Parts: sequence; structure tokens; C-alpha cells
Amino acid sequence: MMVRVISVLFAVLTALSNATATVFQRQAARTIPDEQAMRLSLFGRLLRQKVWLAGIGLVIVAAVCQAVALSTGPIALVQPIFVLELPATLLIAGLLTRTAVRPRLWAGVAAVTCGLAVGLAAADPVGGHGGVDGGTWVAALVATAAFEAALLTAARTARGDLRAALLGLAAACGYSLTAALMKDAMARLDSGGVAALLTSWQVYATAVVGVGALFLLQNALQAGSLVAVQPMLTLGDALISVCYGVTLFGEHVRTGWWLLPQLAGLSLIAVGCVVLARSPLAAGEREPAGGAAAGTEPE
Repeated sequence: MMVRVISVLFAVLTALSNATATVFQRQAARTIPDEQAMRLSLFGRLLRQKVWLAGIGLVIVAAVCQAVALSTGPIALVQPIFVLELPATLLIAGLLTRTAVRPRLWAGVAAVTCGLAVGLAAADPVGGHGGVDGGTWVAALVATAAFEAALLTAARTARGDLRAALLGLAAACGYSLTAALMKDAMARLDSGGVAALLTSWQVYATAVVGVGALFLLQNALQAGSLVAVQPMLTLGDALISVCYGVTLFGEHVRTGWWLLPQLAGLSLIAVGCVVLARSPLAAGEREPAGGAAAGTEPE
């Protein structure tokens, strides 16, 4: 039980660290002139900003916390908790910019949080083992590659929000695979020490797949609206991670009638993500101060 609590705690710390890092990096990026975009000199300017360096430091903290969470608990439990990153990012952004958080935003936060609690309580992920044998990895990687290829092929012919949604799901699959690789790499550390970790292919594959997932996410955000991307990214990461947990690590989740509250939880998360993605804070803007006076509630 205590190990499970530690896993949940470090998963929450991962979400909070990533959320704060996102806010810090966004603040730093806003100070860069448009003509510096897509140039190497961009990094030189960012390196001179303390807030950006603080964001990078928090990314490193988040990676360590995620590794601890995955090494102590089921991936089917850890990864879904990361849906808290979106509401945490918006609330932290509102706090740092001294922007009032409107009731609709709080409703979105409540929907995501309650949906996560209901879904995880109903699924109750347990069990599993650390290491994955080579044959199982080959099958998983082939299946993942086929799924990603299908999504990218469909995205090439799609436009607008549909394209963004497909790329968002592809990015989610990449992040889920990154977590599975990281969990297996941490199992090597537990069994063979640092030498076993550094000589395992999983630790290097984690970095490569993580960069690929980030690339897909940036393309998804460029292709369409955040409202189209975020639900696919959030729910896709959670559901695909559960699949990896069950098939690769032998984890167990409840089925049967327990699927009903699980679906209810997923629905709440989806609705909450849409509400949050429509918030001006999600676009890096302040909530309109005159929204109530104009007779309309800001999105």
C-alpha cells in the first residue's frame, strides 16, 4: 500500500513539475522577437533567462519523478495521473499572471480531477512485473509502428482539426511508449545497477521516442486547435498506457460492470479537457476582465 502511495505521489509531482515548467518556458519564449524563431540564436537568448533555465530544471525534476513513479507502481496507474498537467498548467499560469480564474475554468478542473478519480478507482490497476523480454518487445514495437503508420497516413490526407486530432493521438502513443520503455529501463537498474541501465537499449530508445512524440505534438498543435488536440492527447496517453501495462507488464485492471464507471470517468475527463482547452489561459492570454460586464461569460 505504501509503495502505491509513493507511486501516486511522484506521479502527481511529475504533473506539477511539468506544468510549472511549461508556464516558465512560455513566459521566456514570449520575450523572443519573431525574427529569432527557428534560429539557433533562439537558444542563446533563452539560456540568458533565469525563468527559462528554471523551466529546464523542472523538466529534469519531472523526469526523475516519473522514473520513480514508474519504478514503484503500475504504468496503468501512473500515466493516467498525468492528465492533471493541463489543469495545473492553467491554474499556475493564472496565479503567476494574477489573472482571475473564471467559474468555467474551475468547472473544467473539477471535471478532469473527478473523472480521473472515478476512472482510477474503478479500474484499480494492480500487479505487474518490471522487466519485459525481447520477444514481447518486438511484438509491441511492430504493433505500435503499425498503429502510428495508420494514424500518420490518415493525417496526411486530413485537414484542420481532424488532422490535429490524429496527430495528437499519434503523439499520445509516442508518450505512452516512452513511459513503457522508461519503466523497463528502471527495472534493469533495480536488477543490475547503473551498468545494466546504461547498457540497455531501452534507456536510449526512451530518449529517441520521446523526441519523436514531441515532434508529433508540435505538428498537431500547428495543424489545428488545442480543443481538437488535447482530448486525444490526454485520453490517448491514458488508454494506450493501460494497454501497455496489461500486455507488456502483466498488470491487471477491473473489467465487467466496472467498465461503466471507467467510461463515465473518461467522459468527464474529455469534457473537462475541452473546457480547459477553450480557456484564454490555454492560448497564453488573460481572461477578459470585462466579460461579465458585457453580459457574456468568457470561454
